Amino acid sequence: MHEQDYALGHAQVEQQEVSRVLRNTYGLLALTLAFSGVVAYVAQQMRVSYPNIFVVLIGFYGLFFLTAKLRDSGWGLLSTFALTGFMGYTLGPILNRYLGMPNGGEVISSAFAMTALVFFGLSAYVLTTRKDMSFLAGFITAGFFVLLGATVASFFFQISGLQLAISAGFVLFSSVCILFQTSQIIHGGERNYIMATISLYISIYNLFVSLLQIFGIMSSDD
Repeated sequence: MHEQDYALGHAQVEQQEVSRVLRNTYGLLALTLAFSGVVAYVAQQMRVSYPNIFVVLIGFYGLFFLTAKLRDSGWGLLSTFALTGFMGYTLGPILNRYLGMPNGGEVISSAFAMTALVFFGLSAYVLTTRKDMSFLAGFITAGFFVLLGATVASFFFQISGLQLAISAGFVLFSSVCILFQTSQIIHGGERNYIMATISLYISIYNLFVSLLQIFGIMSSDD
């Protein structure tokens, strides 16, 4: 009897912890997405140029590892907004490039709508079914190196359709990451809401940019 009571109490505590992490994660994610959107809009209106690729890499990975180091303190929240604000800054010039197309506004709105649909659909699926997606870890690792190799190859070889294939690969990769990260929160693999937030944010960012590229390529072929 005591063992049953202990098991029941442990399950209730575990469920409360999952609910707390989910609530904090989605709350912080909403704030960072809004902040990133504001920064992107300001950068787009100011017509800032896209930063040098080394600045982007140093800025992103530097802020990412800083956030990971500070994730258990209040400074981690500040670092999270710095990271997502920086990513919003890099998004501004990208938006300007597409707005320069004849139907750029339609391309951007389509990518935004599809990103929202994919994120909410995948998140709802995991939250509803409660399926354990930990088996996707191997796919994510392999997918990362495949996409990294394809991206590096695109700098040296002008292969027809390679950019479209890379963008499609990032859409699939980001979708799998959303499934995996949401499942990690539910099943106890992730208990830090700051790390959960930036993981989901990066997946959403990559998903949106990749869909922009796909719709932009498809539109230019019309």
